Amino acid sequence: MKSITIKGSERESVGKKATKALRNAGKVPCVIYGGEKPLHFSAEELSFKDLVYTPNAHTVVVELEGNKKYDAVMQDIQFHPVTDSILHVDFYQLFKDKEVTMDIPVRLLGNSPGVRNGGRLLFRKRKLSIKALPDNLPDFFDIDLSKLKIGGNISVATLLKDEFTILHPENTVVVQVKAARNAILIDEEDEEGEEGAEATAEASAEGGNE
Repeated sequence: MKSITIKGSERESVGKKATKALRNAGKVPCVIYGGEKPLHFSAEELSFKDLVYTPNAHTVVVELEGNKKYDAVMQDIQFHPVTDSILHVDFYQLFKDKEVTMDIPVRLLGNSPGVRNGGRLLFRKRKLSIKALPDNLPDFFDIDLSKLKIGGNISVATLLKDEFTILHPENTVVVQVKAARNAILIDEEDEEGEEGAEATAEASAEGGNE
């Protein structure tokens, strides 16, 4: 999984007054959990834009003074209810031998024949929660739509792998194509077969009329 580097400074004071001063200076108070003790630090709000304002999932390398580096994932984020500025971010430290829970985005690939025939594509789960070792975290779940017909669906069961555990029931529908009122309830192979049958019937009728 791709990683984003966030440079920050350790916080000596974590009181309300110090926190307010950080926010007034355009910085975000943060905490890294999961280690021996919580690590408090702050970072410029602009440094979070590629981590927060994206549909993609990323791990994080937090760089602090003294060449201290911590691999982590974002666990929680708080926004100001009016300005939408970032108020606080919680991270969870990563260890190579310790599984972590993370939401992974789903990416749809190809074109559905069911949609071409007038069906409605319903994207039910845009992210899936998984549990895995850090090195086994995927960037995306890629789903091929090229064989998805009207009435068909793709469920979690088709995405299972030994490298991670998906934290949803296997029958959870990720994407499906439902029939619309004007949908053609046949696939392309059936269409070709029917066209051939019609041509044969027409030829027979013409032969009989001669």
